[in-house]
Amino acid sequence: MIIYLDNAATSWPKPDSVPEAIVHHLRDIGASPGRSGHRLANEAERIRYDARAVIAELLGIRDPLRVVFTLNATAALNLVIRGLLTPGSHAVTTSMEHNSVVRPLRALEQSGVEISVAPCRADGTIDPDVIEEHVKLTTRLIVVNHASNVCGTVLPIREIGEIARRHRVPFLVDAAQTAGCWPIDMSADQIDLLAFAGHKSLLGPSGTGGLVIGDNFDASRLPPMTYGGTGSGTERDTQPDFLPDKYESGTPNISGLAGLAAGVRYVQERGIGRIREHERNLTKSLIEGLDRITGVGVLGTKDASRQTATISFTIDGLSASDAAQVLDERFGIMCRPGMHCAPSAHRTLGTSPVGTIRIAPGPFSTPADVDRLLAAVSSLATGE
Repeated sequence: MIIYLDNAATSWPKPDSVPEAIVHHLRDIGASPGRSGHRLANEAERIRYDARAVIAELLGIRDPLRVVFTLNATAALNLVIRGLLTPGSHAVTTSMEHNSVVRPLRALEQSGVEISVAPCRADGTIDPDVIEEHVKLTTRLIVVNHASNVCGTVLPIREIGEIARRHRVPFLVDAAQTAGCWPIDMSADQIDLLAFAGHKSLLGPSGTGGLVIGDNFDASRLPPMTYGGTGSGTERDTQPDFLPDKYESGTPNISGLAGLAAGVRYVQERGIGRIREHERNLTKSLIEGLDRITGVGVLGTKDASRQTATISFTIDGLSASDAAQVLDERFGIMCRPGMHCAPSAHRTLGTSPVGTIRIAPGPFSTPADVDRLLAAVSSLATGE
C-alpha cells in the first residue's frame, strides 16, 4: 500500500475526471486550436478557452483572455522577471523563494539588475514593512511566493500588494503552492501578475501552468519571451500584440489543458474552503504528532492556520535522504528529502546544507495516512 505525501511536488491521485478529459481529447478530438477551421479544431479551441475561463473565475479576474498558458510556473515566472527587469532597474524579493525566482534574478544581476532580498524570520514569516524598506525609485518588480514550498508558511500577500500599489511597482506572486488550495482573489489582493502550476493543487497533469495578468495591469509593459506561430495575424511577420496570443507561440498542450480544466472544475465543485479545512485538519494532526516525538524537529510556524499542508521536519541522527528512503521501502510512504530547489529558504530556516524531510498531504489524504506516517517516524526516531 502506498501513502502518497508528496503533493507539494505533484498532486496525486488526480480526480477521475482529469485522465478522462485527457483521453477524450487524444482519442476523440486530437486537433490543435487556432490552426484550422474544421470542427475538431474548433472543439480544441473550446477546450482551451474553457481552461482559461475556470482559472480566471477561480483566481478572481474578469477577462479569461488574461490567462496565459505556459509549460509550468517556472516559465511564467521567467516571462515576467526577464521581461520587466532591465539593466539599472531594481527588484525586491524575500529569502524564502524557490530557485524559479532566485535563479533568473541572479542571472539578471550579472547584467546590471539590482536585487534586494528582504530577510524572513526563522519560521519563514515576514513583516511586510521589511519589504517596503527595500523599495526605491528604481524598483520595477516585487516578487514573492505565496507559500513556501519547504515549510508551507503563507506570506501576507494582500499587505505586500498594498505596498506595491502604493509605490506603483508591479507585484508578481508565485502561487505554485497555493492555487487550488488557498483562497486567492487577484483584485482584492492587489496582485498584478500571478504564476500558477497546473500539476499541484489545481490537480491537473504535469506540463501545465501559466501566468495570470491582472485586469488592471498594462500588458504592453511586458514583452513576450518566445516568438512564433500563433494562428493569428499570420500575414504579418511580427508577433501579435494582443492577449493571450502575444505570449503563446507554438502548438499548445491541449490534452494537458483538458486535464487541467477538469482538475480546476473538481476544485470548484468541492470548494476551496472545504479543501482548505480538510488539509488544515491533517496538517494540525501531523504537526502536533511530530512535535510529540523525541528527536524530531518541525520547521516553520507550526500553526496549521498559517500554512499550507506542507511540513518539513528533521530526525536527530538520521539524514533526510536516508529517512525518506526508509519511509518508502519499509512503510510505503512517499515524501521528498533534501533542499527542495530552495536553498535560500533552507538557509533562512537553518537547515542548509542538509535539508529536511518534507511531507505534504493533499485533498485525497486521510487521517489513517497521518497515523501511519507518525508511527513510521516514531519508529525511525527511536531506532526501531
